Amino acid sequence: MEISARIKRIFNDSIETKMQSIEVLPPAIANGADCMITCLLNGNKILICGNGGSASDAQHFSSELLNRFELERPGLPAIALTADGPTITSISNDYMYSEIFARQISALGQAGDVLIAISTSGRSDNIIKAISAAHNRDMRIILLSGREGGEAAETLFEEDIEIRVPAHSTARIQEVHIVIIHCLCDLIDNQLLGQES
Repeated sequence: MEISARIKRIFNDSIETKMQSIEVLPPAIANGADCMITCLLNGNKILICGNGGSASDAQHFSSELLNRFELERPGLPAIALTADGPTITSISNDYMYSEIFARQISALGQAGDVLIAISTSGRSDNIIKAISAAHNRDMRIILLSGREGGEAAETLFEEDIEIRVPAHSTARIQEVHIVIIHCLCDLIDNQLLGQES
């Protein structure tokens, strides 16, 4: 396949996945934003976790909340559980890698906080254990997922929220996860600041 044709195919696949997502995701995204807004207005915080590209998404999300998105506002309390290398490596070394998020949640999470777990497959042990640890701390979960949702989706409680991208390609799912993150940031800013942008 010619290189330019391959590039166009990737763009078109991404556009198609986003178009499919437009049809099914808005209610779940709106529910996720409401959950986060309630958490923040009650003086609680957001914890975010993921692996690989989803770890980068977790840090991206926390930076948009802690600093600013598109409007000037005070920073919002958010912690990316992927950002502390010494903590992650010590937990991995002393216990096991599947505990890297759960142990942080057990120490930092409080009732009323929200965990945002990001996983394209929903099969990562450390994400599944993170959800369990958050439930033990009386936290609500927002799961950004794809494919069939995996075991992570199966562990959610009724009050939790899954925002599942209707795709199987990891790259396409991650691309829509970024759009979801930006939607959530926009809705939070709009609700908290009462401004249209």
